[in-house]
Amino acid sequence: MFGIVVGGFLGGVVFKNPEDIELSENAKQAMSQLGLSDLSGFHPREIFNWHSLLTVKGFLFVILGGFMVGFGTRYADGCTSGHAILGMSALNWVSLVATVCFFIGGLIMTHLLIPYILK
Repeated sequence: MFGIVVGGFLGGVVFKNPEDIELSENAKQAMSQLGLSDLSGFHPREIFNWHSLLTVKGFLFVILGGFMVGFGTRYADGCTSGHAILGMSALNWVSLVATVCFFIGGLIMTHLLIPYILK
């Protein structure tokens, strides 16, 4: 656990890239339609910050989303990258099904639920 904390500190503070990320104009327009204005980091600051953690949106994204990721990892007997990379390369049938379900879940969240939650 110490390595997780040290790695997070090194990646977020010591080796932080000072330049903003580059987004296409289409991505900027789509995000502004969802009410996101600060597009300078790797994640929307309107959602992922300490102040918004106590709002309904913040709770849904951070607390409930984190719980669902942990539950899904336990329920699927592995994480998305483990199933998609290692399991698929081993031709594991369970990993194929899990990866397809992860992908479908990501599409549903991206196109159906996140726009509804952000509005």
